[in-house]
Amino acid sequence: MARLRKQLPSHLGAGELHYRGFTGTVDYEIQGEPSALRLGPARLRGFLTTTPEVAAEAFRAGEAELKLQDGARFRITLIGHSEGADVAYFEMRV
Repeated sequence: MARLRKQLPSHLGAGELHYRGFTGTVDYEIQGEPSALRLGPARLRGFLTTTPEVAAEAFRAGEAELKLQDGARFRITLIGHSEGADVAYFEMRV
C-alpha cells in the first residue's frame, strides 16, 4: 500500500523580491503556511514568477529576501531555474 503524504496548503500572493542590485515585484506560491515557520532547520518550498531575466539573475544570486503580501520578510535560497523560464524555485527559512 502506498503511503500518502500530507498535502500542504498553497499560499499565493504578490510580493517584493530583493537581491543584490535588484528590488521588484514578483508573484509567488509557497507550499505551507509561512506564519507557522519557526527559527531552526525547517524550511518551506515555493516558486516565484517574474520576467525570465529577473528569474535567471535571482537564481545566479543564490540568496534573496522575499517580502510577502502581508508584510512578512523571509530569506530565501534559490534552488532551481531553467534558462529562459519565468519561474525560479526556492526554499525559505526564518
